[in-house]
Amino acid sequence: MDYDVVVIGAGPAGEVAAGRLADGGLSVAVIERELVGGECSYWGCMPSKTLIRPGDALAAARRVPGAAAAVTGEVDVDAAFAWRDRITSSWDDSGAVPWLTDKGIELIRGTGRLAGERTVTVTVDDGGEHTLTAGRAVVLATGTSAVIPPIPGLDSVDAWDNRRATAAHEVPERLLVLGGGAVGLELAQAFRRLGSGTVTIVEGSPRLLAREEPFAGDEVRAAFEAEAIAVHTSAKVTAARRADDGSVTLELEGGATLTGDELLVATGRRPATGDLGLDHVGLQPGESVEVDDRMRAHAVDGGWLYAVGDCNGRSLLTHMGKYQARIAADVILGKDASALGDPKAAPRVTFTDPQVCAVGLTEQAAIDAGHDVRTVRHATGGVAGGSVLADELPGTSQLVIDAERDVLLGATFVGSGTQELLHAATVAITAEVPLDTLWHAVPAFPTLSEVWLRLLEATGR
Repeated sequence: MDYDVVVIGAGPAGEVAAGRLADGGLSVAVIERELVGGECSYWGCMPSKTLIRPGDALAAARRVPGAAAAVTGEVDVDAAFAWRDRITSSWDDSGAVPWLTDKGIELIRGTGRLAGERTVTVTVDDGGEHTLTAGRAVVLATGTSAVIPPIPGLDSVDAWDNRRATAAHEVPERLLVLGGGAVGLELAQAFRRLGSGTVTIVEGSPRLLAREEPFAGDEVRAAFEAEAIAVHTSAKVTAARRADDGSVTLELEGGATLTGDELLVATGRRPATGDLGLDHVGLQPGESVEVDDRMRAHAVDGGWLYAVGDCNGRSLLTHMGKYQARIAADVILGKDASALGDPKAAPRVTFTDPQVCAVGLTEQAAIDAGHDVRTVRHATGGVAGGSVLADELPGTSQLVIDAERDVLLGATFVGSGTQELLHAATVAITAEVPLDTLWHAVPAFPTLSEVWLRLLEATGR
């Protein structure tokens, strides 16, 4: 079974790589052991944002005088779950497969493993095994899996991971969430608004969203506590257990205990490379496959092995995985391509209410990188556009500026609906647009994007 390129993994990054290569005239095989479309389509981005949306819409209406009086009911949970089921095609990928096969791509159902240079073995569902040879390249696009921390008793409480949470068909009355990153926060608020009576977040770090600006985590926490979502930071869990009545208890350092009906563990991700045969090509199983800016594996001679998406550890975001896939495909096709936007300007959104939208470096990361840093801030809703969106629109926006070169290094927007402010910052950082030039990009009135004008005015312009 000979192909020009073999792609292991048919998630978003693998799909994009395979499609671009096939469009370029190469013969391509894609190996997938679960569903075409991957984690994002069935257990991550799409179902989680679908579950978030009903509560967001009601909360937005409640902030608008005149509309608030019309919001007299609660979320229709059954309808919300049914919508989620439609978005995921009820975890059936038959509608996604033609996107590959119509391009002439061979889809092989099974588990692919590297067996040597340009060689992949596939264990198919009936237990048989095939050997595939790649004339040009092998592309790894296997993503990540949830991390379960080594807390005594945690492995025996039948906890939820992101997959079980986004595929749930019932709302627990009491939900415990272990982890204060994007996944934990999004799902905590989603289930609170879907009807969980109590939701409790436990985070070991001193603040939520520890990788973002400190004010972002603080503002999310304030919003959550206003919705009766309990937040425990700097909290170390020492043990977990499930009682005979089905309840789950977390024991905290210091003796406190927390009890819920379900426990969601959202403490991070690890590269899904443990069963990928990396040892056959001199790499460490279970670790990220380090790549250069052309997405070629550093430690593999011959330039035939590529890794895109979460499994290379560069930027664990669906859109960045797809970007990397386009870079890798172009390199394989013989084009002069190299990653510029990753990791320099990787946009990221935490879809809580308020949203936390950021791109580039935080202030502290910029300082740590040796930049001469200047920051400016403005209230996100403190513009005319904010006043027509809601009676009160909380949140803070910030730009991180390279004072020496007068270009943006990073931007953060906290508030309702701020995801649509983010792409302008991504463009500015990627292209290194001088602030004197950016000043002439005039935001429309009255829109929330006018916060850009206020931020640039704060630089003295």
